[in-house]
Amino acid sequence: MSALLDWLGNWPGAVLLQRSGTAYLFVNAAHILGIGLLLGAILPLDLRLAGVLRASALPLIGPVLIRTAACGFVLALTTGLWLFTVKPGEYLGNTAFLIKLGLLALALGNIALQHRGLKPALAGGGIGLKVRLLAALSAALWLCVLVAGRWIGFL
Repeated sequence: MSALLDWLGNWPGAVLLQRSGTAYLFVNAAHILGIGLLLGAILPLDLRLAGVLRASALPLIGPVLIRTAACGFVLALTTGLWLFTVKPGEYLGNTAFLIKLGLLALALGNIALQHRGLKPALAGGGIGLKVRLLAALSAALWLCVLVAGRWIGFL
């Protein structure tokens, strides 16, 4: 494990971020953009599915929000992995980082469960109780991932 962490901390992308405050700034900004796209899309969708928001036509906005959230997730994940390589050993020793990873795994597992019951709702059909509960759980999990991510810098 130590050899892997050393390799990650010394790959050219990590060295670039370690040596260039400007490069780090842009990668960090891209990470925040990814988080914004993800949460900015997933929260309205989850709130609509949970029954909190009623004014939107789910078959129209659902697919757009899902694609936007997916793009945000990919951007946040790739830049997050890149930022991790700057100090991989420190991050793995950070309780908030480990909690964030656990919450992220739960949020992604919830998405897998949620998408099974989502197709009828996106087609204009009714939204069942299971989809509503999973949507509420999704919103809570993603907000917890966000808070845990911000907590990392304070430990």
